[in-house]
Amino acid sequence: MTTIAEILRVATARLTDAGIDGARLDARLLLAEALGKDNTWLFNNAPDELAAEAEAAFADLLARRLERQPVSLILGHREFWSLDFTVTKDTLAPRPDSETLVEAVLAELADRSKTLSLLDLGTGTGCLLLSLLSELPNAKGTGIDLNPDTLAVAEGNAVRLGFGSRTRFLRSDWWDAVEGRFDVILSNPPYIPSDDIAALDPEVSRFEPLGALDGGADGLDAYRLLAAGADKFLTADGVMAFEVGAGQAADVAALLEEAGFSVRAVRRDLAGIERCVVAGR
Repeated sequence: MTTIAEILRVATARLTDAGIDGARLDARLLLAEALGKDNTWLFNNAPDELAAEAEAAFADLLARRLERQPVSLILGHREFWSLDFTVTKDTLAPRPDSETLVEAVLAELADRSKTLSLLDLGTGTGCLLLSLLSELPNAKGTGIDLNPDTLAVAEGNAVRLGFGSRTRFLRSDWWDAVEGRFDVILSNPPYIPSDDIAALDPEVSRFEPLGALDGGADGLDAYRLLAAGADKFLTADGVMAFEVGAGQAADVAALLEEAGFSVRAVRRDLAGIERCVVAGR
């Protein structure tokens, strides 16, 4: 029988040989899942031997990772803003970079206790909308997505995290089915130029939904729709925050200004990349 330490060593080597970054962490996450334990337990029990059934379960998970399936998809969940979100093949996995958008919106709100209405276009897992609701106790939010399976994931996350009564989820092609005005409009839209998608890491290009990635020829198609339609739905003193890809902030800011909005801030993520454009009337 193999010890925990030994199986982690072998799995890390196999993942590294396959060109997978963060191989050791991935191996530990997958083994913890197979055992139903956490990382601390693995560390404390490294000399222990694995039962045959646990070793077989881990082998199945490892095989999926070697096929370049993302860890979040294999595990079925991912943490974002200290909340745990269900992830499926119909959703983009939440990224740490996107927490920049949550921070940007909160920075614009002088009174977090106000009654606010939020609109999240292309909600995916609902991670942006639900993270903001966790900080805004009297806010309510609407999540928009075109794929009904994606909406089902977002709604499930909302209910499981305790926000079911403060959210609604609506199938819509961007603005088409939206009604009313909102104090906060946010979006992490598809922004990868179409011709660049094939060159992305296999975890993204093969396993994440194309509709959440493909931003058209220049990556800006969604921003044109967002900028053109926002005037009808933003309150007089409302704020908009849109995540952008590397090098896109200036172009997105220009689109918003051409549509009559004022750009208030461009915020950088932890890597120093301009990641979020904030605008208002």
